[in-house]
Amino acid sequence: MNKFVLAMISISLTVAMSCQQSSPDRQHEAQAPRDSAISQLMPSDSGYAEVNGLKMYYEVYGEGKPIILIHGSYMNIPLNWAGIIPQMAKDRKVIVAEMQGHGHTRDISRELSYEGMADDVSALLKHLKVDSADVLGYSMGGGVAFQMAIRHPEQVRRLVVLSGTYAHDGWWPEVEAMYAHFTPDMFKGSPIETEFLKQGHDSTEFAAYVTKVISIDLKPYDWTKEVKQIKAPVFMAIGDADGVRYEHALALFRAKGGGKMGDMTGLPTSRLAILPGTTHIGMMANKDMWMPMVANFLDSDLNAPPPAF
Repeated sequence: MNKFVLAMISISLTVAMSCQQSSPDRQHEAQAPRDSAISQLMPSDSGYAEVNGLKMYYEVYGEGKPIILIHGSYMNIPLNWAGIIPQMAKDRKVIVAEMQGHGHTRDISRELSYEGMADDVSALLKHLKVDSADVLGYSMGGGVAFQMAIRHPEQVRRLVVLSGTYAHDGWWPEVEAMYAHFTPDMFKGSPIETEFLKQGHDSTEFAAYVTKVISIDLKPYDWTKEVKQIKAPVFMAIGDADGVRYEHALALFRAKGGGKMGDMTGLPTSRLAILPGTTHIGMMANKDMWMPMVANFLDSDLNAPPPAF
């Protein structure tokens, strides 16, 4: 089971990186990644923000209402968002950042936590003078997005969580059990290691990186009470073959006003989607399914009456 999952992760990252073009050394200055999907779309702003003792790397694309995208574990901007940024930046200001220890953002002597990363994202928005934004997180980034809405509600207009959880038991039991068996050796020779070394890290640092990132999912967490009190509208999307339990997503949707016949009671301001034929990793591959849903959620009048004949 563990080796199968790691193989699938490696395959997905290999496909993502196969689109990349060669680029000059980016270690000493902030430049847009040379991924083919965004090579023709240069950021309007990029650099490092000093936040909470961290030098956080970020890029900004497009104009319009701001949205910040928060990547998953072991990912970086091009791996997670290369296929998303060009389409989303057509009519939005898209902010992308690399979390603690990921990509260009060097690690610091601080525990990796969802709460800490949410505080980093909050500080980045303040650095960019963005009062509030739509927040979208994938997988680990979904947990960070939930914490953004809990800890910094004034900065979150609408919340989108793709394949993320708000409690450790939101994962299927076999998925949660799998995390304890992750080891650095399982990633040796993988695209994850290749990307890590491309950022100028020493190979001796890789084991500590793998161990620290997975540590975030080895500690029990449960934000059920806090998440159900989030004021911002929430759109939660999972795959029908995801690692997230259906009941977990449905419980939040019910708490946010769902689970009723909208023709009789009106539509809830929050939304839920279970995408067919979609795995956890496949969520990014199936962007053509969820991106129109996200756009509609972000742009719609959520207080409009339900359609009638």
